[in-house]
Amino acid sequence: MNLSNLKPAAGSVKNNKRIGRGTGSGRGGTSTRGHKGAGSRSGHSTKIGFEGGQMPLQRRVPKVGFKPINRVEYVGVNLDVLQGLAERFNLTSIDFAILQEHGLASKNDLVKVLGRGEVKSKLEVKAHAFSATAQKAIEAVGGSIEKL
Repeated sequence: MNLSNLKPAAGSVKNNKRIGRGTGSGRGGTSTRGHKGAGSRSGHSTKIGFEGGQMPLQRRVPKVGFKPINRVEYVGVNLDVLQGLAERFNLTSIDFAILQEHGLASKNDLVKVLGRGEVKSKLEVKAHAFSATAQKAIEAVGGSIEKL
């Protein structure tokens, strides 16, 4: 390396040619705007997604489905998962904090206990919602449920 092959860092040097300062500047005349048309006029700006008059993408692609704005979404936790937690960590009570601690729910989630699997031990379960089969299965072994 020597002084003859030093270059400024990429993007650090701007092109200082000033636009619209006469023909001698190399950027006079139409001042890089081309001839005629909307783009050559002052005050012209295009909408986001404008495709030169072609039908824009957001209008070409069909709209599908419907999402109700006040839908309540739950994170499902099945009975076999609760039973596994209870056995692995020797728990008799499972609440939202324990589910969060073990990565089954996040801070702002709502939890619904679902009926897949079976419960063998007596559990006290606290969650935001319960399916009918999950509620029956928990209460059948002497456990209790509490809705948050």
